[in-house]
Amino acid sequence: EGRETGKAGQQKAADYLEAKFRGMGLKTAGDLKSYRQSFDLKQASWGEVFVESGGVRFGFLKDFYGWPGINDAFYQEAEGFVFLGYGIEDSAYSDYEGMDVADKVVLIMTGEPLQEDGNYWLTGTTQRSQWSLDWRKKLETATVHGVRAVLVASPMTRGQLEQRSFVSYMSTPEMELASESEGSPFSNSLYLTMEMATSLFGKQGKLFDKSIAKINKSFKPASREIVAPLTIKIEKSLSTISSDNVLGLLPGTDRADEYVLVTAHYDHLGRNEDGIFYGADDNASGTSTVLEIAEAMTTAAANGFRPRRSILFMTVSGEEKGLLGSEFYTEYPVIPMEKIVTNLNIDMVGRVDDAHAEQPNYIYVIGSNFLSTELHALNEKAAATYSGIALDYQYNNTDDPNRYYYRSDHYNFAKNGIPIIFYFNGSHADYHKITDKVETMRFDIMQERARLIFHTLWAVANTDHKPVVDVNPDNR
Repeated sequence: EGRETGKAGQQKAADYLEAKFRGMGLKTAGDLKSYRQSFDLKQASWGEVFVESGGVRFGFLKDFYGWPGINDAFYQEAEGFVFLGYGIEDSAYSDYEGMDVADKVVLIMTGEPLQEDGNYWLTGTTQRSQWSLDWRKKLETATVHGVRAVLVASPMTRGQLEQRSFVSYMSTPEMELASESEGSPFSNSLYLTMEMATSLFGKQGKLFDKSIAKINKSFKPASREIVAPLTIKIEKSLSTISSDNVLGLLPGTDRADEYVLVTAHYDHLGRNEDGIFYGADDNASGTSTVLEIAEAMTTAAANGFRPRRSILFMTVSGEEKGLLGSEFYTEYPVIPMEKIVTNLNIDMVGRVDDAHAEQPNYIYVIGSNFLSTELHALNEKAAATYSGIALDYQYNNTDDPNRYYYRSDHYNFAKNGIPIIFYFNGSHADYHKITDKVETMRFDIMQERARLIFHTLWAVANTDHKPVVDVNPDNR
């Protein structure tokens, strides 16, 4: 069934993992009475959603889209809206200056002002600022100003809405932890095609493109009120579902009160009219690697080679819905967070990407030196000593445009000051498609990657002191 969070396929996978952990002789963790840490999720689904202007009703998932988790139910009839350029408020440039936007609808452009020479005005280089890199920044600013709704025009929207997989994903209910506060933390927001954004200006349609061009040329705001009747309606419904993290504990010896956490998410996208999303690489590969490493560790312990530190194996759910299972653990830890010395996270390790077609013995390593240079050195030593795997640091950057560091479960532990390593084989043509099947796995390469992770885990679990946090995260 594709293991979608809260669905039958995910529950069957949890049953399987629990049986595996029990069969290996792993213990339950903390005060848990079983191998499962259950948690509730709020599920937000769309009802009727439309935008109407100038007698034209624009279609949801045809002309625009939005995320149910960050939109509240909403209805507004307005005489117009405020065009707010790029929606930026910075010391060097502000689209908000002199504008009254409280309780109004605003329309903004994605990105930021760009000079003719290819440099961005705000940074003076070809590097984008956080106004482009962090989608929250513009919404947070609009929220502070009391904006009622933000319409975001993006050149990417048309291409996104022409992808069946994207439309299917956006039609799927969105989830968040039930423990989160009620309501969206942001002003309502919808993402529009450029054609729709231009249409909202009515007879002043050319003004949109001209204003953006003017901002880019002069680095001066072009904000203004636009009179064009506008109606927005957002209906959504909420329900509660349950999911599980599955945990198994291997107690250590003389340092048993310190824990190394090994994680992989076992949930995936479920199924739709196109078929089942098998998620062989994403992330059955990481989950089965956790099982293999757990089996190796329990075999070692049974033969008199028990690690000094305890090892907590945790397969998590809700990753595809926003890292929710790992977020829940950090809010309600079974083993106190201060006792976890390292998290090794395994997410997609069964494939070879195009960049390594000729040299497939590699793994991308992300975050290993972000908090602890000692952890980084232990991983490098394990790679050099015990495996034929080359360590690729291409994505080991918090400014990487793919933002891989922020997109898997290790991030919730790194946010809490726990040193992490994220092991990843890179993306590929089958990512988040029904073609991500077991037949595409490279088990020979996957086995070598598992050996590397095992030996790094063994080193962290047996050193005289835990990996020292010696890097300021703000100086990465």
